[in-house]
Amino acid sequence: EGRFVDLLEVDAASRTKVEDTRELLENVQYTPTMGRYKVYLVDEVHMLSTSSFNALLKTLEEPPPHVKFLLATTDPQKLPVTVLSRCLQFSLKRLPVEMIAEHLGRLLAQERIEFEPAALPQLAHAADGSMRDALSLLDQAIAFGGGTVRLQDVQHMLGVLDRGHVVALLDALAADDGAAVLAAVARLSEDAPDFAAVLADILTLLQQMTVAQAVPEAVQPHWASHEAVVRLSGLLTPETVQLFYQIALNGRRDLKDAPEPRGGFEMVLLRMLAFRPVAAAEAGAARSESDTVKKNADQRTLAPTESTAAADVADVAEAPATEVTAAAQAHAAPPPDWRADNWPAIVARLDLSPLVRELASNAHCTALQDDVATLELASASAQLRSGAREADLRQALSALRGGPVTVRFQETAATGETPAQHWQRETQDRLAVAQASIEADPAVQGFIRELGGRILADSVTLVGACRPGDVGGASPGGFSPNNNT
Repeated sequence: EGRFVDLLEVDAASRTKVEDTRELLENVQYTPTMGRYKVYLVDEVHMLSTSSFNALLKTLEEPPPHVKFLLATTDPQKLPVTVLSRCLQFSLKRLPVEMIAEHLGRLLAQERIEFEPAALPQLAHAADGSMRDALSLLDQAIAFGGGTVRLQDVQHMLGVLDRGHVVALLDALAADDGAAVLAAVARLSEDAPDFAAVLADILTLLQQMTVAQAVPEAVQPHWASHEAVVRLSGLLTPETVQLFYQIALNGRRDLKDAPEPRGGFEMVLLRMLAFRPVAAAEAGAARSESDTVKKNADQRTLAPTESTAAADVADVAEAPATEVTAAAQAHAAPPPDWRADNWPAIVARLDLSPLVRELASNAHCTALQDDVATLELASASAQLRSGAREADLRQALSALRGGPVTVRFQETAATGETPAQHWQRETQDRLAVAQASIEADPAVQGFIRELGGRILADSVTLVGACRPGDVGGASPGGFSPNNNT
Protein backbone atom coordinates (compact mmCIF):
# COMPACT_ATOMS: atom_id res chain seq x y z
CA GLU A 1 0.00 0.00 0.00
CA GLY A 2 3.05 2.30 0.02
CA ARG A 3 2.86 3.03 3.76
CA PHE A 4 6.00 1.23 4.94
CA VAL A 5 8.42 4.03 5.79
CA ASP A 6 11.45 1.74 6.10
CA LEU A 7 11.30 0.78 2.41
CA LEU A 8 13.04 3.47 0.36
CA GLU A 9 12.76 3.02 -3.41
CA VAL A 10 15.25 4.97 -5.49
CA ASP A 11 15.18 5.40 -9.27
CA ALA A 12 18.85 5.40 -10.22
CA ALA A 13 18.00 6.43 -13.78
CA SER A 14 16.86 9.86 -12.55
CA ARG A 15 19.25 10.19 -9.60
CA THR A 16 22.64 9.46 -11.10
CA LYS A 17 24.68 12.23 -9.47
CA VAL A 18 27.01 11.60 -6.54
CA GLU A 19 25.21 14.29 -4.49
CA ASP A 20 21.98 12.27 -4.70
CA THR A 21 23.75 9.13 -3.52
CA ARG A 22 25.40 10.93 -0.57
CA GLU A 23 22.07 12.43 0.45
CA LEU A 24 20.55 8.96 0.35
CA LEU A 25 23.29 7.45 2.50
CA GLU A 26 23.11 10.12 5.19
CA ASN A 27 20.13 8.33 6.75
CA VAL A 28 21.68 4.83 6.63
CA GLN A 29 22.98 5.13 10.20
CA TYR A 30 19.49 5.56 11.67
CA THR A 31 17.62 2.48 12.81
CA PRO A 32 14.33 1.47 11.16
CA THR A 33 11.07 2.94 12.42
CA MET A 34 8.61 0.08 11.84
CA GLY A 35 10.39 -3.05 10.62
CA ARG A 36 13.42 -5.05 11.55
CA TYR A 37 15.40 -3.66 8.62
CA LYS A 38 15.63 -0.49 6.62
CA VAL A 39 15.52 -1.59 2.96
CA TYR A 40 16.96 0.47 0.13
CA LEU A 41 15.61 -0.64 -3.26
CA VAL A 42 17.72 0.93 -6.03
CA ASP A 43 16.11 0.37 -9.44
CA GLU A 44 18.23 0.41 -12.64
CA VAL A 45 21.35 0.67 -10.49
CA HIS A 46 23.64 0.40 -13.54
CA MET A 47 22.65 3.99 -14.42
CA LEU A 48 24.61 5.41 -11.47
CA SER A 49 27.76 7.34 -12.27
CA THR A 50 31.23 6.11 -11.30
CA SER A 51 31.40 8.67 -8.48
CA SER A 52 28.05 7.46 -7.16
CA PHE A 53 29.28 3.86 -7.14
CA ASN A 54 32.41 4.92 -5.25
CA ALA A 55 30.27 6.70 -2.68
CA LEU A 56 28.03 3.64 -2.35
CA LEU A 57 30.91 1.19 -2.14
CA LYS A 58 32.03 2.24 1.35
CA THR A 59 28.58 1.49 2.76
CA LEU A 60 28.36 -1.82 0.88
CA GLU A 61 31.73 -2.89 2.33
CA GLU A 62 30.60 -2.35 5.95
CA PRO A 63 26.81 -2.09 5.99
CA PRO A 64 25.06 -1.48 9.33
CA PRO A 65 23.31 -4.61 10.62
CA HIS A 66 19.88 -3.01 10.28
CA VAL A 67 20.22 -2.09 6.56
CA LYS A 68 19.55 -4.19 3.44
CA PHE A 69 20.30 -3.04 -0.10
CA LEU A 70 18.36 -4.42 -3.08
CA LEU A 71 20.06 -3.45 -6.35
CA ALA A 72 17.86 -4.12 -9.38
CA THR A 73 19.24 -3.92 -12.91
CA THR A 74 18.57 -5.18 -16.42
CA ASP A 75 22.27 -4.98 -17.33
CA PRO A 76 24.49 -6.39 -14.56
CA GLN A 77 27.55 -6.29 -16.82
CA LYS A 78 27.70 -2.51 -16.38
CA LEU A 79 28.11 -2.74 -12.61
CA PRO A 80 31.68 -2.38 -11.29
CA VAL A 81 33.32 -5.62 -10.21
CA THR A 82 33.90 -4.16 -6.75
CA VAL A 83 30.13 -3.79 -6.32
CA LEU A 84 29.23 -7.19 -7.81
CA SER A 85 31.71 -8.98 -5.55
CA ARG A 86 29.87 -7.70 -2.47
CA CYS A 87 26.40 -8.72 -3.66
CA LEU A 88 24.44 -11.95 -3.69
CA GLN A 89 23.06 -12.17 -7.22
CA PHE A 90 19.60 -13.48 -8.14
CA SER A 91 18.78 -13.85 -11.85
CA LEU A 92 15.06 -13.26 -12.35
CA LYS A 93 13.74 -15.27 -15.30
CA ARG A 94 10.94 -14.45 -17.67
CA LEU A 95 7.60 -15.93 -16.72
CA PRO A 96 6.27 -18.48 -19.24
CA VAL A 97 3.25 -17.56 -21.34
CA GLU A 98 1.17 -20.32 -19.75
CA MET A 99 1.74 -19.00 -16.22
CA ILE A 100 0.90 -15.40 -17.19
CA ALA A 101 -2.27 -16.43 -19.05
CA GLU A 102 -3.39 -18.63 -16.13
CA HIS A 103 -2.87 -15.80 -13.63
CA LEU A 104 -4.78 -13.32 -15.81
CA GLY A 105 -7.67 -15.75 -16.10
CA ARG A 106 -7.74 -16.22 -12.34
CA LEU A 107 -7.83 -12.47 -11.75
CA LEU A 108 -10.62 -11.95 -14.27
CA ALA A 109 -12.66 -14.74 -12.68
CA GLN A 110 -12.23 -13.21 -9.22
CA GLU A 111 -13.25 -9.78 -10.51
CA ARG A 112 -16.17 -11.36 -12.42
CA ILE A 113 -15.11 -9.79 -15.70
CA GLU A 114 -16.30 -11.57 -18.82
CA PHE A 115 -13.44 -12.74 -21.08
CA GLU A 116 -12.58 -15.11 -23.91
CA PRO A 117 -9.86 -17.64 -22.95
CA ALA A 118 -8.22 -17.29 -26.39
CA ALA A 119 -7.50 -13.60 -25.70
CA LEU A 120 -5.31 -14.26 -22.66
CA PRO A 121 -2.36 -15.94 -24.50
CA GLN A 122 -2.27 -12.91 -26.81
CA LEU A 123 -1.80 -10.61 -23.80
CA ALA A 124 0.72 -13.01 -22.27
CA HIS A 125 2.81 -13.07 -25.46
CA ALA A 126 2.77 -9.27 -25.66
CA ALA A 127 3.93 -9.02 -22.02
CA ASP A 128 7.20 -10.73 -22.99
CA GLY A 129 7.63 -12.54 -19.69
CA SER A 130 6.72 -9.61 -17.40
CA MET A 131 3.69 -10.02 -15.13
CA ARG A 132 3.61 -6.29 -14.46
CA ASP A 133 3.38 -5.52 -18.18
CA ALA A 134 0.71 -8.22 -18.53
CA LEU A 135 -1.45 -6.59 -15.84
CA SER A 136 -1.04 -3.19 -17.52
CA LEU A 137 -2.09 -4.68 -20.86
CA LEU A 138 -5.03 -6.39 -19.16
CA ASP A 139 -6.26 -3.05 -17.79
CA GLN A 140 -6.00 -1.55 -21.28
CA ALA A 141 -7.86 -4.51 -22.78
CA ILE A 142 -10.70 -4.16 -20.26
CA ALA A 143 -11.02 -0.45 -21.06
CA PHE A 144 -10.73 -1.10 -24.82
CA GLY A 145 -13.47 -3.75 -24.71
CA GLY A 146 -15.86 -1.77 -22.55
CA GLY A 147 -15.56 -4.01 -19.50
CA THR A 148 -14.97 -7.31 -21.30
CA VAL A 149 -11.88 -9.00 -22.75
CA ARG A 150 -12.52 -10.29 -26.28
CA LEU A 151 -10.03 -11.87 -28.64
CA GLN A 152 -10.88 -9.54 -31.52
CA ASP A 153 -10.60 -6.45 -29.30
CA VAL A 154 -7.23 -7.59 -27.94
CA GLN A 155 -5.94 -8.21 -31.46
CA HIS A 156 -7.04 -4.73 -32.56
CA MET A 157 -5.53 -3.14 -29.45
CA LEU A 158 -2.18 -4.92 -29.87
CA GLY A 159 -2.17 -4.61 -33.64
CA VAL A 160 -1.97 -8.40 -33.89
CA LEU A 161 -3.08 -10.08 -37.09
CA ASP A 162 -5.88 -12.63 -37.05
CA ARG A 163 -4.21 -16.05 -37.02
CA GLY A 164 -6.68 -17.21 -39.67
CA HIS A 165 -4.75 -15.23 -42.31
CA VAL A 166 -1.52 -17.06 -41.41
CA VAL A 167 -3.29 -20.43 -41.51
CA ALA A 168 -4.68 -19.59 -44.97
CA LEU A 169 -1.16 -18.76 -46.20
CA LEU A 170 0.23 -22.08 -44.93
CA ASP A 171 -2.72 -23.95 -46.44
CA ALA A 172 -1.87 -22.44 -49.82
CA LEU A 173 1.82 -23.30 -49.37
CA ALA A 174 0.94 -26.88 -48.39
CA ALA A 175 -1.18 -27.18 -51.57
CA ASP A 176 1.75 -25.82 -53.64
CA ASP A 177 -0.67 -23.26 -55.12
CA GLY A 178 1.07 -20.01 -56.03
CA ALA A 179 -2.17 -18.32 -57.12
CA ALA A 180 -3.78 -19.10 -53.76
CA VAL A 181 -0.72 -17.69 -51.97
CA LEU A 182 -0.95 -14.37 -53.81
CA ALA A 183 -4.71 -14.23 -53.24
CA ALA A 184 -4.17 -14.76 -49.48
CA VAL A 185 -1.54 -11.98 -49.46
CA ALA A 186 -4.00 -9.67 -51.24
CA ARG A 187 -6.66 -10.31 -48.58
CA LEU A 188 -4.04 -9.83 -45.88
CA SER A 189 -2.85 -6.48 -47.27
CA GLU A 190 -6.35 -5.01 -46.89
CA ASP A 191 -5.62 -4.67 -43.15
CA ALA A 192 -2.29 -2.87 -43.83
CA PRO A 193 -0.32 -5.28 -41.62
CA ASP A 194 3.28 -5.19 -40.50
CA PHE A 195 4.66 -7.88 -42.81
CA ALA A 196 7.61 -8.52 -40.50
CA ALA A 197 5.11 -9.32 -37.74
CA VAL A 198 3.24 -11.62 -40.15
CA LEU A 199 6.47 -13.51 -40.81
CA ALA A 200 6.95 -13.77 -37.04
CA ASP A 201 3.49 -15.36 -36.77
CA ILE A 202 4.37 -17.77 -39.58
CA LEU A 203 7.59 -18.70 -37.76
CA THR A 204 5.63 -19.36 -34.55
CA LEU A 205 3.15 -21.59 -36.38
CA LEU A 206 5.96 -23.50 -38.15
CA GLN A 207 7.72 -24.05 -34.82
CA GLN A 208 4.54 -25.44 -33.31
CA MET A 209 4.07 -27.69 -36.35
CA THR A 210 7.61 -29.05 -35.87
CA VAL A 211 6.80 -29.85 -32.23
CA ALA A 212 3.60 -31.61 -33.35
CA GLN A 213 5.57 -33.71 -35.84
CA ALA A 214 8.53 -34.59 -33.60
CA VAL A 215 6.85 -34.88 -30.18
CA PRO A 216 3.04 -35.03 -30.60
CA GLU A 217 2.44 -35.36 -26.85
CA ALA A 218 4.15 -31.98 -26.30
CA VAL A 219 1.44 -30.09 -28.24
CA GLN A 220 -0.20 -27.55 -25.95
CA PRO A 221 -4.00 -27.21 -26.17
CA HIS A 222 -3.81 -23.51 -25.29
CA TRP A 223 -1.95 -22.72 -28.53
CA ALA A 224 -3.84 -20.41 -30.85
CA SER A 225 -5.04 -22.32 -33.94
CA HIS A 226 -4.37 -25.60 -32.14
CA GLU A 227 -6.45 -27.62 -34.59
CA ALA A 228 -4.77 -25.95 -37.57
CA VAL A 229 -1.32 -26.80 -36.17
CA VAL A 230 -2.21 -30.50 -35.92
CA ARG A 231 -3.80 -30.54 -39.38
CA LEU A 232 -0.96 -28.70 -41.15
CA SER A 233 1.70 -30.84 -39.48
CA GLY A 234 0.20 -33.79 -41.35
CA LEU A 235 0.18 -32.02 -44.73
CA LEU A 236 3.87 -31.03 -44.82
CA THR A 237 6.92 -33.21 -44.33
CA PRO A 238 9.33 -32.32 -41.50
CA GLU A 239 11.99 -31.40 -44.06
CA THR A 240 9.61 -28.98 -45.79
CA VAL A 241 8.63 -27.34 -42.49
CA GLN A 242 12.30 -26.86 -41.60
CA LEU A 243 12.98 -25.33 -45.01
CA PHE A 244 9.99 -22.97 -44.73
CA TYR A 245 11.16 -21.91 -41.25
CA GLN A 246 14.68 -21.08 -42.45
CA ILE A 247 13.41 -19.15 -45.48
CA ALA A 248 10.96 -17.16 -43.32
CA LEU A 249 13.69 -16.44 -40.77
CA ASN A 250 16.07 -15.11 -43.42
CA GLY A 251 13.24 -13.28 -45.18
CA ARG A 252 12.25 -11.44 -42.00
CA ARG A 253 15.82 -10.23 -41.63
CA ASP A 254 16.04 -9.09 -45.27
CA LEU A 255 12.55 -7.58 -45.45
CA LYS A 256 13.82 -4.13 -44.52
CA ASP A 257 16.00 -4.09 -47.65
CA ALA A 258 13.10 -4.87 -50.00
CA PRO A 259 11.93 -1.97 -52.22
CA GLU A 260 8.36 -2.49 -51.01
CA PRO A 261 7.27 -4.53 -47.93
CA ARG A 262 4.46 -6.40 -49.64
CA GLY A 263 6.66 -7.34 -52.59
CA GLY A 264 9.38 -8.56 -50.25
CA PHE A 265 6.82 -10.60 -48.29
CA GLU A 266 5.50 -12.19 -51.49
CA MET A 267 9.03 -13.06 -52.55
CA VAL A 268 9.60 -14.91 -49.26
CA LEU A 269 6.48 -17.03 -49.80
CA LEU A 270 7.21 -17.68 -53.47
CA ARG A 271 10.77 -18.66 -52.50
CA MET A 272 9.24 -21.33 -50.24
CA LEU A 273 7.41 -22.76 -53.26
CA ALA A 274 10.44 -22.49 -55.54
CA PHE A 275 12.78 -24.35 -53.17
CA ARG A 276 10.25 -26.83 -51.84
CA PRO A 277 11.66 -30.39 -51.85
CA VAL A 278 10.94 -32.16 -55.12
CA ALA A 279 9.41 -35.19 -53.42
CA ALA A 280 6.82 -33.05 -51.66
CA ALA A 281 6.10 -30.92 -54.73
CA GLU A 282 5.65 -33.95 -56.98
CA ALA A 283 3.39 -35.85 -54.58
CA GLY A 284 0.29 -34.11 -55.94
CA ALA A 285 1.43 -34.64 -59.52
CA ALA A 286 2.05 -38.33 -58.82
CA ARG A 287 -1.43 -38.73 -57.39
CA SER A 288 -2.91 -36.95 -60.42
CA GLU A 289 -0.95 -39.18 -62.79
CA SER A 290 -2.09 -42.27 -60.88
CA ASP A 291 -5.70 -41.17 -61.18
CA THR A 292 -5.24 -40.64 -64.93
CA VAL A 293 -3.76 -44.11 -65.39
CA LYS A 294 -6.59 -45.67 -63.41
CA LYS A 295 -9.17 -43.76 -65.46
CA ASN A 296 -7.60 -44.93 -68.73
CA ALA A 297 -7.59 -48.50 -67.46
CA ASP A 298 -11.26 -48.27 -66.55
CA GLN A 299 -12.11 -46.90 -69.99
CA ARG A 300 -10.11 -49.67 -71.62
CA THR A 301 -12.05 -52.29 -69.66
CA LEU A 302 -15.49 -50.80 -70.29
CA ALA A 303 -15.13 -49.89 -73.99
CA PRO A 304 -12.37 -51.82 -75.74
CA THR A 305 -11.44 -50.62 -79.21
CA GLU A 306 -8.84 -51.58 -81.74
CA SER A 307 -6.42 -48.96 -80.44
CA THR A 308 -6.82 -50.05 -76.80
CA ALA A 309 -6.47 -53.68 -77.83
CA ALA A 310 -3.21 -52.80 -79.55
CA ALA A 311 -2.08 -51.00 -76.42
CA ASP A 312 -2.91 -54.08 -74.36
CA VAL A 313 -0.83 -56.23 -76.70
CA ALA A 314 2.05 -53.78 -76.37
CA ASP A 315 1.80 -53.86 -72.57
CA VAL A 316 1.90 -57.64 -72.60
CA ALA A 317 4.86 -57.61 -74.95
CA GLU A 318 6.79 -55.20 -72.74
CA ALA A 319 6.07 -56.98 -69.44
CA PRO A 320 8.53 -59.89 -69.86
CA ALA A 321 11.36 -57.52 -70.74
CA THR A 322 10.69 -55.45 -67.61
CA GLU A 323 10.62 -58.56 -65.42
CA VAL A 324 13.87 -59.81 -66.94
CA THR A 325 15.55 -56.43 -66.31
CA ALA A 326 14.42 -56.34 -62.66
CA ALA A 327 15.59 -59.93 -62.15
CA ALA A 328 18.93 -59.13 -63.75
CA GLN A 329 19.43 -56.15 -61.44
CA ALA A 330 18.48 -58.22 -58.39
CA HIS A 331 21.16 -60.82 -59.23
CA ALA A 332 23.74 -58.43 -60.65
CA ALA A 333 27.28 -58.97 -59.42
CA PRO A 334 28.22 -56.46 -56.70
CA PRO A 335 31.30 -54.19 -57.09
CA PRO A 336 34.70 -55.80 -56.30
CA ASP A 337 35.06 -53.79 -53.06
CA TRP A 338 31.58 -54.80 -51.79
CA ARG A 339 32.91 -56.14 -48.45
CA ALA A 340 32.06 -55.49 -44.81
CA ASP A 341 35.67 -54.61 -43.97
CA ASN A 342 35.58 -51.95 -46.69
CA TRP A 343 32.52 -50.18 -45.20
CA PRO A 344 34.31 -46.79 -44.60
CA ALA A 345 35.29 -46.57 -48.29
CA ILE A 346 31.76 -47.55 -49.35
CA VAL A 347 30.23 -44.84 -47.14
CA ALA A 348 32.65 -42.28 -48.60
CA ARG A 349 31.44 -43.10 -52.13
CA LEU A 350 27.73 -42.78 -51.33
CA ASP A 351 25.80 -39.66 -52.30
CA LEU A 352 24.11 -38.89 -48.97
CA SER A 353 22.63 -35.92 -47.18
CA PRO A 354 24.47 -34.79 -44.00
CA LEU A 355 22.10 -36.52 -41.56
CA VAL A 356 22.03 -39.79 -43.54
CA ARG A 357 25.84 -39.68 -43.81
CA GLU A 358 26.00 -39.23 -40.05
CA LEU A 359 23.87 -42.36 -39.63
CA ALA A 360 26.06 -44.41 -41.98
CA SER A 361 29.31 -43.08 -40.47
CA ASN A 362 28.32 -44.15 -36.96
CA ALA A 363 27.25 -47.66 -37.99
CA HIS A 364 29.53 -50.71 -37.99
CA CYS A 365 29.01 -53.15 -40.85
CA THR A 366 29.03 -56.74 -39.57
CA ALA A 367 27.98 -58.41 -42.81
CA LEU A 368 27.66 -57.26 -46.42
CA GLN A 369 26.13 -59.91 -48.63
CA ASP A 370 25.07 -59.48 -52.24
CA ASP A 371 21.81 -57.71 -51.44
CA VAL A 372 21.75 -57.46 -47.62
CA ALA A 373 23.75 -55.05 -45.44
CA THR A 374 23.72 -55.74 -41.69
CA LEU A 375 24.71 -52.72 -39.62
CA GLU A 376 25.31 -52.35 -35.87
CA LEU A 377 24.41 -49.05 -34.23
CA ALA A 378 25.42 -48.14 -30.69
CA SER A 379 22.59 -47.30 -28.31
CA ALA A 380 24.05 -43.81 -27.86
CA SER A 381 23.57 -43.18 -31.60
CA ALA A 382 20.10 -44.71 -31.86
CA GLN A 383 18.50 -41.27 -32.21
CA LEU A 384 20.08 -40.98 -35.67
CA ARG A 385 17.67 -43.59 -37.02
CA SER A 386 14.45 -42.68 -38.81
CA GLY A 387 12.40 -44.26 -41.53
CA ALA A 388 13.29 -41.59 -44.08
CA ARG A 389 17.04 -41.76 -43.38
CA GLU A 390 17.12 -45.55 -43.59
CA ALA A 391 15.23 -45.36 -46.89
CA ASP A 392 17.75 -42.84 -48.29
CA LEU A 393 20.67 -45.04 -47.18
CA ARG A 394 19.04 -48.10 -48.76
CA GLN A 395 18.49 -46.19 -52.01
CA ALA A 396 22.12 -44.96 -52.12
CA LEU A 397 23.48 -48.48 -51.50
CA SER A 398 21.20 -49.87 -54.20
CA ALA A 399 22.45 -47.28 -56.68
CA LEU A 400 26.09 -48.11 -55.86
CA ARG A 401 25.58 -51.86 -56.11
CA GLY A 402 23.42 -51.69 -59.21
CA GLY A 403 20.54 -53.62 -57.66
CA PRO A 404 18.18 -53.58 -54.68
CA VAL A 405 19.81 -53.76 -51.25
CA THR A 406 18.12 -54.50 -47.92
CA VAL A 407 19.54 -52.70 -44.85
CA ARG A 408 19.13 -54.29 -41.42
CA PHE A 409 20.01 -52.39 -38.23
CA GLN A 410 20.94 -53.96 -34.90
CA GLU A 411 21.23 -51.77 -31.80
CA THR A 412 23.93 -52.84 -29.34
CA ALA A 413 25.67 -51.35 -26.31
CA ALA A 414 28.97 -51.16 -28.20
CA THR A 415 29.99 -51.76 -31.82
CA GLY A 416 33.11 -52.42 -33.77
CA GLU A 417 35.02 -49.64 -35.50
CA THR A 418 32.68 -47.32 -37.38
CA PRO A 419 33.69 -45.20 -40.41
CA ALA A 420 33.76 -42.11 -38.18
CA GLN A 421 36.15 -43.84 -35.77
CA HIS A 422 38.18 -45.16 -38.70
CA TRP A 423 38.65 -41.69 -40.17
CA GLN A 424 39.49 -40.25 -36.75
CA ARG A 425 42.14 -42.93 -36.13
CA GLU A 426 43.54 -42.39 -39.61
CA THR A 427 43.74 -38.67 -38.99
CA GLN A 428 45.56 -39.21 -35.68
CA ASP A 429 48.07 -41.54 -37.35
CA ARG A 430 48.77 -39.05 -40.11
CA LEU A 431 49.04 -36.25 -37.58
CA ALA A 432 51.63 -38.26 -35.66
CA VAL A 433 53.62 -38.67 -38.89
CA ALA A 434 53.35 -34.94 -39.49
CA GLN A 435 54.59 -34.12 -35.98
CA ALA A 436 57.54 -36.47 -36.35
CA SER A 437 58.36 -34.90 -39.73
CA ILE A 438 58.32 -31.43 -38.19
CA GLU A 439 60.51 -32.45 -35.27
CA ALA A 440 63.04 -33.95 -37.69
CA ASP A 441 63.16 -30.86 -39.89
CA PRO A 442 66.64 -29.21 -39.73
CA ALA A 443 65.20 -25.70 -39.59
CA VAL A 444 62.98 -26.59 -36.66
CA GLN A 445 65.88 -28.26 -34.85
CA GLY A 446 67.92 -25.09 -35.41
CA PHE A 447 65.20 -22.94 -33.83
CA ILE A 448 65.08 -25.26 -30.82
CA ARG A 449 68.84 -25.45 -30.43
CA GLU A 450 69.82 -21.82 -31.09
CA LEU A 451 66.81 -19.89 -29.81
CA GLY A 452 65.46 -22.22 -27.14
CA GLY A 453 62.21 -22.71 -29.04
CA ARG A 454 59.70 -25.47 -28.51
CA ILE A 455 56.98 -27.07 -30.62
CA LEU A 456 53.39 -26.52 -29.53
CA ALA A 457 51.83 -29.90 -30.24
CA ASP A 458 48.30 -28.52 -30.33
CA SER A 459 49.25 -26.13 -33.14
CA VAL A 460 50.14 -28.90 -35.59
CA THR A 461 47.17 -29.53 -37.88
CA LEU A 462 46.57 -31.19 -41.22
CA VAL A 463 45.59 -28.77 -43.98
CA GLY A 464 43.38 -30.19 -46.71
CA ALA A 465 44.92 -33.64 -46.34
CA CYS A 466 42.23 -35.47 -44.39
CA ARG A 467 38.91 -36.26 -46.01
CA PRO A 468 36.44 -39.02 -45.11
CA GLY A 469 37.15 -41.92 -47.38
CA ASP A 470 40.78 -41.09 -48.19
CA VAL A 471 41.83 -44.65 -47.42
CA GLY A 472 45.55 -45.07 -47.29
CA GLY A 473 46.34 -41.39 -46.81
CA ALA A 474 49.21 -39.49 -48.36
CA SER A 475 52.73 -40.64 -48.72
CA PRO A 476 54.92 -40.52 -45.59
CA GLY A 477 57.04 -37.86 -47.15
CA GLY A 478 54.10 -35.55 -47.72
CA PHE A 479 54.20 -33.90 -44.29
CA SER A 480 56.66 -31.05 -44.20
CA PRO A 481 56.38 -27.76 -42.30
CA ASN A 482 56.09 -25.72 -45.47
CA ASN A 483 53.31 -27.51 -47.34
CA ASN A 484 50.99 -29.79 -45.34
CA THR A 485 51.03 -28.60 -41.72
